[in-house]
Amino acid sequence: MKRLITAALVAAALIMSCAGDGDRSSPVTLMIGGAPAELDYWEKVIGDFTRETGIAVDLMRQPTDTDQRRQSLVVPLRAGEEDPDVFLMDIVWIGQFAASGWLEPLDGRIAGDGFNLNVFFQGIIEFADRYEGHVVAMPVYVDAGLLYYRKDIFQEHLTGKVPETWPELVEYCRVAQRSERRLHPDFWGFVWQGAQYEGLVCTFMEFALSNGGQLIDRNGNLTLDDPRNIEALEFMRDLIVTHKVSPPNTYTEMKEEEVRTFFESGQALFERNWPYAWGLHQAEGSPVKDRVGIALLPRFEGGRHAATLGGWHIGMSRSSDRKQDAWRLMQYIVSEPVQTGFALNLGWNPARQDVYNSPEIVENLPHLVALKEVFRTASPRPNLPYYSLLSRALQAELNKALSGMATAEEALKSAQAQGLEIMATYEE
Repeated sequence: MKRLITAALVAAALIMSCAGDGDRSSPVTLMIGGAPAELDYWEKVIGDFTRETGIAVDLMRQPTDTDQRRQSLVVPLRAGEEDPDVFLMDIVWIGQFAASGWLEPLDGRIAGDGFNLNVFFQGIIEFADRYEGHVVAMPVYVDAGLLYYRKDIFQEHLTGKVPETWPELVEYCRVAQRSERRLHPDFWGFVWQGAQYEGLVCTFMEFALSNGGQLIDRNGNLTLDDPRNIEALEFMRDLIVTHKVSPPNTYTEMKEEEVRTFFESGQALFERNWPYAWGLHQAEGSPVKDRVGIALLPRFEGGRHAATLGGWHIGMSRSSDRKQDAWRLMQYIVSEPVQTGFALNLGWNPARQDVYNSPEIVENLPHLVALKEVFRTASPRPNLPYYSLLSRALQAELNKALSGMATAEEALKSAQAQGLEIMATYEE
């Protein structure tokens, strides 16, 4: 009887093992969101993967909206459901998902397969994809804030190089506005993300870091009300109210797409946006096609050029029942050929450094070569499990300052107090 029981237990263990990593009676599930063209290309990617490996993949489509994508992931992960096995995450979700125990640590699989993490931008791996010493995600594509400018207006009305400092940018805007508004009364100097959402935090970080400020110091202390941050926020408000080089609806309407379409319509000299805008500005039918340049965002005197790191990362659910095949899919998605395909077909910025040296990339997307150094030095937002709570509080206070409902000092002191409460609550 003992032998029969032991045999039954061993058989049950083997069945469970096969269901977890070897049972291919059901497909691996990949949860992805985005625009229709992106989802269509993902269908091609997983079709190629299945033909190469024999592993079936079911694409679970998510909404385009980032917040809705996050919520559609949180529900099954929190419930410990087997699907999705693999999914994309915004860079700022990684800390929360890892702290909640939803992400499968990848260290053993990386070491076992000899997978080389050095192909990626190392700052991204160290500051975004590691949590408490473990690799829990890998980057699929990267983003960083850039300055777009109208080359034709520079040639016609301005002399000198692209502005190095923020005060120089203001002066360039004033000159261009005086000239352009003779024929285009709605022309503005500089459009950027100022509405109350995550993009405002990204923009504020760039102004603050370029002034020597920071959100959190090296010891993990919250420093939102640092005097240098206050000065940076005051300058952002001045762009709208005092200098009048940014439109009044900056703090009510301006998100990525609103900024892009405003600039693309020919109504602005400068635009702060992510690299995705480049391909759209250069598309057939774009009013600014071949008239746009890109540069580093300016800095304050004594500061440095700063860009907020963005992008999407791939992770595996700890509750996945197909971890071995899910890992093979993850490796495939971050491989050099697939990353090159994402760049050429979707305009995504590869997370692998070696892709930037590809002859195909150099020939077809030469602007990416110039962006490589921007991605290498971009600054991530704090990798905290409660970042989403901290961000929401900061968004509201930043927007109050831009709208004039509070001074920059009042807004950041309020954000600091709320942030300390969030930290204390989480650590209890």
